[in-house]
Amino acid sequence: MKILTIILSVLPAILAGDFNPKTLSTAEQDSILYAGVQQEEDENVCTRYRLESENEEQLFRHSQVADWYILDSMRHTHKQLGEPLKLGKVRDAQMSPNGRYVAFAQGNNLYVHKLDFGTEVAVTKDEDTDVINGVADWLYEEEFGTTALFAWSPDSKQLAFVKLDEHEVPAFSWQYFLGSDYPTADTLRYPKAGHKNAKASVCVYDIATKGILTMQVNNDQADVYFPRLKWNNAGELLVLKVNRDQTKMEVLACNAKSTVAHPLYKEESKKYFIDYSLFDQWKWLSDDRFIALSEKDGWRRAYLFSNQGIEQKVLTPANIDVTAIFGVNEKTQMLYYQAAPKPSTRQIYELNMKKGTVTQITKEDGIWSARFSKDCDRAVLCYQSFDTPNTYSLYSKNKSKLIEDNAEVKKAWQANGLPEPQLLTIPNGKGKELEAMLLLPSGKSSSPLVVMHYSGPASQRVLNRWRKRFEYALVEQGYAVLIVDPRGSDCRGREWRNETYMNLGVKEAEDLIAAANWAAQRSDIDGDRMAILGWSYGGYQTLMTMSQKDHPFKAGIAIAPVTDWKLYDSVYTERFMRRPQVNDKGYKQASLLPRANDLTGNVLIIHGTADDNVHAQQTWQYIEALVEADKQFEMQIYPDDNHFLKKGNHALHMHTRILNFLQKNL
Repeated sequence: MKILTIILSVLPAILAGDFNPKTLSTAEQDSILYAGVQQEEDENVCTRYRLESENEEQLFRHSQVADWYILDSMRHTHKQLGEPLKLGKVRDAQMSPNGRYVAFAQGNNLYVHKLDFGTEVAVTKDEDTDVINGVADWLYEEEFGTTALFAWSPDSKQLAFVKLDEHEVPAFSWQYFLGSDYPTADTLRYPKAGHKNAKASVCVYDIATKGILTMQVNNDQADVYFPRLKWNNAGELLVLKVNRDQTKMEVLACNAKSTVAHPLYKEESKKYFIDYSLFDQWKWLSDDRFIALSEKDGWRRAYLFSNQGIEQKVLTPANIDVTAIFGVNEKTQMLYYQAAPKPSTRQIYELNMKKGTVTQITKEDGIWSARFSKDCDRAVLCYQSFDTPNTYSLYSKNKSKLIEDNAEVKKAWQANGLPEPQLLTIPNGKGKELEAMLLLPSGKSSSPLVVMHYSGPASQRVLNRWRKRFEYALVEQGYAVLIVDPRGSDCRGREWRNETYMNLGVKEAEDLIAAANWAAQRSDIDGDRMAILGWSYGGYQTLMTMSQKDHPFKAGIAIAPVTDWKLYDSVYTERFMRRPQVNDKGYKQASLLPRANDLTGNVLIIHGTADDNVHAQQTWQYIEALVEADKQFEMQIYPDDNHFLKKGNHALHMHTRILNFLQKNL
């Protein structure tokens, strides 16, 4: 239990590799700050004001409301944002490029604070709580990874924002049972697969006229998403538009005054989904040419486009997935990016855009990341691997200098005497090799095995990184741990990523069973004592795998599992399954409900009753199916907790419960 207690309480902040530079010259310190900030504001931006927040309250996964303050460095004063209108806590405060305004949201409306006068104006005045202006609803936040859906123009004269009308979106409610004699309830608009989404439009507010114009980006009123807004140097508003099936992506350039939009970029697939998040890696040059990341030819590659959206050339090589674009040094015409030469690693590269030559900057196997300065003249590099915590170095002109190696963290961890993972490839019996890593407890000739996985499409767990989590508590207790990425995982090209498209659950189960059977043949694994453990999609896949014939697992733990994809949200589910109306067969095959009678082995199901993501309804429907099939199972409920089960003592209790369950069944 020692490692479990450490992992859940003491070490996470230390193991994150907090930046703690050794003594550096003033010039080097300035370089680090310059590289780390990577802001895109104009050099003449006013630096008199600064925004800070306190008393944050979490809303959902990413969003918070807080008391935001404007700090005036000239007058040495501070003023609460929203105070003139008595708004209380607000969210997503964002200063304009010229430093004269602050846009923020309160409730479902947007506001602008004018720093010159200390006054505030309401950009929108919707009293209808089903109309949301400028901030993400639950769906956009969870599945498009954003909270703010507004953006300042470069000249600070206009504020673009997305308006969401949720009137037709079905509502979902859950109860809270603690703290009062009668339960209370929360309700949110939650579109499940195939149900109606919010209607989205894009608007622009003019600071001078206080008028709002709606951009012509969806004249046919199609069911679409607008997950990103960005202004280019020419003052055009760029709108990312994704169709509901997420098989078509457009970037539309809008004239904010005429509202007219024209397509700058368009990509469509009849066979696969298109990854909207690649847009986050696009980079614009000073002449408004842009570098786009796309996997249209089978690999994630960088392409150079003219400012009119005409493809000029492909930049990065084939057969390797680019995972991040850091930027371009326009003086030297060098492009800096991150890519995965092997699925488990990330390296950083320098590409000469004129000659097409590529140089790998980093060498050691592991995960390399970076923060480059705006002109890509220097960077802070970060390296980590199984046995190396975050190590930072300052990089400039093909030279690097160590800043921090976190040697004390490494020494403290090594004192526990635990093994590091072994990277493996495992045949899946279908002519494919699976990426995996194995941890074996020391001093044991034959150990029970726990297969840990997530298995969701375009995800990865097998990475050569510094990650010390629950698997080490299992190893301390004498279990071997095998972590597997089945078909559909990331960084092996587009075909591999889409192996499970339209048919979730089946191929992943085949691969997990094949990996366990392979492990069972090893002399250091006890093939008669094997379990499988997963959370969220991993919980779903655990139950799906244990519902297959001849699976080798004695026990399985499913935490917050999806059990029927018709009950999960529209964006995520339809990205990989399309809508139930067009893929009825796929949804039926992927559902656990009709497979309840096929479940074999000892199962522990864990869920929080206030899970706003994978609703407890998923578990309730599944256990009803198990009861009707006369299947026995174990269950652990956490009252009033959400998808992450971190409330109070819940995390420690849950992991202890898992250890006890494994001890009993293996």
